[in-house]
Parts: sequence; C-alpha cells; structure tokens
Amino acid sequence: MTARPAERTAPTTGRPDLPADWTSVRGGVGDRIFAGGALAAGLTILAALAGVFVFLLAKGATGFGKPSEVYGPHAESFLGYVFPLLVGTFTASAIALVIAVPLAFGIALVISHYAPRWLSAPAAFVIDLLAAVPSVVYGLWGAFFLARQLVPMHEWLHATFGGWPVLGALFGEPNTAGRSILTAGIVLAVMILPIITAITREVFSRTPRLHEEAALALGATRWEMIRMTVFPYARSGMVSAVMLGLGRALGETMAVTMVLSVGFDLSWNIIAQSSPTSIAANIALKYKERSADMLEVLVATGLVLFLLTFLVNFAARWVIGRSERRMAR
Repeated sequence: MTARPAERTAPTTGRPDLPADWTSVRGGVGDRIFAGGALAAGLTILAALAGVFVFLLAKGATGFGKPSEVYGPHAESFLGYVFPLLVGTFTASAIALVIAVPLAFGIALVISHYAPRWLSAPAAFVIDLLAAVPSVVYGLWGAFFLARQLVPMHEWLHATFGGWPVLGALFGEPNTAGRSILTAGIVLAVMILPIITAITREVFSRTPRLHEEAALALGATRWEMIRMTVFPYARSGMVSAVMLGLGRALGETMAVTMVLSVGFDLSWNIIAQSSPTSIAANIALKYKERSADMLEVLVATGLVLFLLTFLVNFAARWVIGRSERRMAR
C-alpha cells in the first residue's frame, strides 16, 4: 500500500465566522492597493520632471544661439554668459558644503550618541527649526549683519594668505562691505545645516543596537564603535543628506541675491568686491526687466541648472548603490 500524501490544512483565523483564507486574501488586496499607489506616485513624479524638462527645452532651446548683443557687454555667446554663473554657483555651494557637512555630522553624532536625552531632544528641535526659517530672512541677516561682521576676517585672510602662490588667487583684494561669495557661502551653509543634520541624525540613531553593543563588548572605545558600526551602516544616508543639502544650495535664489555683490567678472577671489553670481540668483535679478530674447536666455540657463542638479543626484545615487553593494558582500 502506498502512503497517502499529507493534506495541507489552511491556517485558521481564530474566528468561526470568517473563512480560513481570509487573512491571505485581505493581505493580497492590501498589497496590490499599496503597490498600485506607490507606482502611481512614482510615475507622477517622473511625469512632473519630464514636463519641466520638456518646458525648459522648448522655451529655452533658442536661447543658446542668440546674437551677441543679447548676452550683454560681458559675453558674446551663451557659453560665455553661463560659465561665470556656473563658477559662482559651484563656488558658493562648495563653500557651503565645506562648512556645513562637518558641523552637521558632528551635531548629528552628538545628538544621537553622546548627549543625554534631556539635552539631545531640545538640540534636535532647535536644529529642525532652522529649516523653517524663510530664505529671505537669511538673506537679510547675511546682507545687513553678517557681511559687516566678516569684514575683519576678509582683511585677515588677504593679509595672511594673499601673498601665497595658490591661496593668493582665492584671497585677493577684499570686499570692503563684506558682501562676497564667501559670505554667501556661509549663509548657504547655515541654510543647509538643518537638512543634513536631520537626515544624518535619523540614520545614526537607526544603527542596530546589537552591532554597537557587540563592538563595545569586544573592547572598542565609543569612537571606535562609531567608526566601525555607525559610519559603515549610515554611509548611504550620509551621502544622501549631503546631496540634498547640495541641491538646496545650488537652487537657492533670494539669499544669494541679497548677500552677493553681483558681477560677471570671472574671478577665483572668494572675498572680492564683485563676484559672479549663481544661476538661480541671476534669473531672479534679470526676470523682471527682461526682453523676449533675454527671457529665452534665462530659461536656457534654467535648463542648465536643471541638468546640473539631475547629474548631481544621479551621481549620488550611483555612489549610494555602490556603497550598498560593497556592504552586501
């Protein structure tokens, strides 16, 4: 005689008034609804991005080849017009990242692993409040208070490093009013600080507790535990936080417009009297008094900024994916 195969019994729900497969049916419907909603949200975002790109390309394509008089006295072609703006955008954003990233990582680490609870919660609240301050307020603060306070620092940088072979190009003749690209970068650093801090704080706090306790049990100091467990686990989140802060710095308009003494002279002097402004600030300044041809040029510069931010985010996703693949090995 052959043994009959064992019959599989359906899981019971514990309630006689419901069918045995009620739980699985309910979960399947919920999963399908969630998957459909997530897919619709993702496609909506992609459609919005594609719509913005198509609009910028359609309205700004003709701005790449305008006559030389359209670009003004400082440039004869679109490349000559947009290149100083790119330099100003990258310079201000780089200064902001150099100042904000170490501070943000340090503050996030103190809040998540060093400070007691009675201090970490208010500190996190205060940092998060900085993100709610409008950019106009930062611009007013930078233009009318911070710029004057930084004049002695500008003079000291010029007196100390102005004669050096390489640093002399960065710290040349200072701005007597303090409204330089360095001041704009410091204001941007304050603006992106809460964004980077909030994200890295959450990533640091979600490090598996067992990993931290295992490192401490093996004799590691607190810093060694953080270096061996927290930083590797949070690497992708740290990169994401920095890229989000960079995106905010690249697209900031009002703060840079109000702080910076606008000019088109291509100079690497970050404390100069006249520095190239950013693309976003230039659009805000020129939009009100633009002609039809200049409007197309401004839209073309907006397209350049859009592609620039897209490439930055694409590079960030590549770095994050590479880090995750390395951690999975």
